Amino acid sequence: MDHDLARRRALGEFLKTQREQTSPATAGLAPLALAGRRRTPGLRREEVAQLCGISVTWYTWIEQGRTDSVSPQALARIADALQLPRAKRAYLFELAAKKDPSVPTHGEDAAIAPEIMEVVHSVRAPAYLLDRYWNAVAWNSAAKKLFSGWLDVRSERHNLLHFMFCTTAAQALTGDWEQRARRVVAEFRADCGQALDDPQMAALVEELSASNALFKRAWGLQDVVEREGGERSFHHPLQGQLRYRQVNFRVANRPDLKLVTLMPAD
Repeated sequence: MDHDLARRRALGEFLKTQREQTSPATAGLAPLALAGRRRTPGLRREEVAQLCGISVTWYTWIEQGRTDSVSPQALARIADALQLPRAKRAYLFELAAKKDPSVPTHGEDAAIAPEIMEVVHSVRAPAYLLDRYWNAVAWNSAAKKLFSGWLDVRSERHNLLHFMFCTTAAQALTGDWEQRARRVVAEFRADCGQALDDPQMAALVEELSASNALFKRAWGLQDVVEREGGERSFHHPLQGQLRYRQVNFRVANRPDLKLVTLMPAD
């Protein structure tokens, strides 16, 4: 089966089950609208269409997987009409391969939960927490000892990309720096693809492009790779040659945050 067709059908089936589980009263329909015999305790298609301000025909096509021209705004209205909780709403937009317009695109206002910070410090191996701009917002003592010139310096700015491309310390510390640096750019592009219109993101890319020719060339190539982890080697000024296996974790309720851990390879 065609991938796009399978995705559209999965989206339609999900909407159908959620519609059938949403009662008219819960959706706020007036008693007059509830008149007549109902074959299901859930909402009718025409009622969802009415609540969303779209045509019944178009909504029917969405449920039947017959259209791919569903805007994020229309999906948001459907999610609101069905009163989908956060997890189901996120799943809906994932099925549609769209970005939820209600999700902040230019940073997160919510404070980082204390238990997330505690996880970083409870890891014995080097570990650090990156935000969407790849600023380190938390790190443990092992990471501070490892990343000489980045996490051990007194600075209000602990941006991984700035360290990688704008300091001599990164070139001395990172094994096979140029190859690693090119991959870092491709990993960052994969991470920030949905936030390229963010002024802060654009300013960061512009700054790095002006500061480092390798970053500018690599960014222009538009390579995209997943931040998968794997082997990492470092030439530490005090500890000598070090080898790790990098393992990354995405914070479930804060997808803008990722935990990076470096497990000793030896």
